[in-house]
Amino acid sequence: MSTVRFGLIGCGAIHGTHAQALANIEGAKLEAVYDTVYEKACTAGEKFGVPAKKSLKALFDSVDAVCLCVPSGLHSKIGMQAAKAGKHIVCEKPIDVTLKAAQNLIQAGRDNNVKLTVISQHRFAKDIRTLRETALSGELGKLIEGDAYIKWYRTQAYYDSGEWRGTWALDGGGCLMNQGVHYVDMIQWIMGGVKSVQAITRTASHNIEVEDVATALVEYKSGAIGVIQGSTSFFPGLAERLEVHGTNGSIIIEGDRTKVWEVDPNAANDGSPYGRGVSAQPTPNVHSHNEEKSAGGASDPSALWTEQHRLQLEDFTQAILTNRDPYITGEQAIEPLKVILAIYRSAKRNGARVEV
Repeated sequence: MSTVRFGLIGCGAIHGTHAQALANIEGAKLEAVYDTVYEKACTAGEKFGVPAKKSLKALFDSVDAVCLCVPSGLHSKIGMQAAKAGKHIVCEKPIDVTLKAAQNLIQAGRDNNVKLTVISQHRFAKDIRTLRETALSGELGKLIEGDAYIKWYRTQAYYDSGEWRGTWALDGGGCLMNQGVHYVDMIQWIMGGVKSVQAITRTASHNIEVEDVATALVEYKSGAIGVIQGSTSFFPGLAERLEVHGTNGSIIIEGDRTKVWEVDPNAANDGSPYGRGVSAQPTPNVHSHNEEKSAGGASDPSALWTEQHRLQLEDFTQAILTNRDPYITGEQAIEPLKVILAIYRSAKRNGARVEV
């Protein structure tokens, strides 16, 4: 195989990002599209110059891999069908909305010898990767706190635009499961995993089943603590923000760009704060600098990180062509789901401490 033929399943808000990314990847080709509403598939197919298929089987018969751009609660159901058809799978975030469904999808990939990745495009953002490498290297010293703030805004019209939005069954949750999952993933990835949470959630300003405001106190496996805050109620929407503090310094990322980089150049580097002996790649030569924030998704759900999607889809294409694991596997993608579900359990128990 010299070219991976991709099919898009679901022609909603995110499908165009996948199509545009695939058009700019050597060795990848968008071959066909499918949606349960055939007219939507026809519109997408005409836009991107590919046929619209009338059934999943017809799509599967013409492609090597699929991008699942369907409601979150359908990821495992449709992904398992793709796996049984022998198709590699790119799944939009989150991997699904329950652990059982996520585990079933991962197992289906293993059983049918197909590759699975779940979109977490911010892991491909240069500044975020540098932050993680710096934390892992011990340059920040012992990690003390890691915070993630996703204070976004969505109108009621946004939730009304799709029957699945804001529902437990298909959205799986609200501001954390849908909008916040990427940054929950980033902070747990950077900090070395979450041990426990204590949380409060509210449905404060929308007519939906799920939360639009959430705050969680977090204890990481390393012993560090932190805060995860998510919302779709804060007008006009603020840039997402990561803050990591260690005994040797602090780094703040806003909208995938470094806002604060303050590391004591005279502090001793005692190695990985996780005790793993992990070596980091080179870090920036400067220890304090500011940059303009990126667009992010604070107020506009279409303000997407297209280049990071392209990088992840390029990695997945190469994983197929060279028969290696993708950079982000299903097993890695299940971690932020575990954290969010633990937050929901804690909120239902009036903020009780819940193990992840």
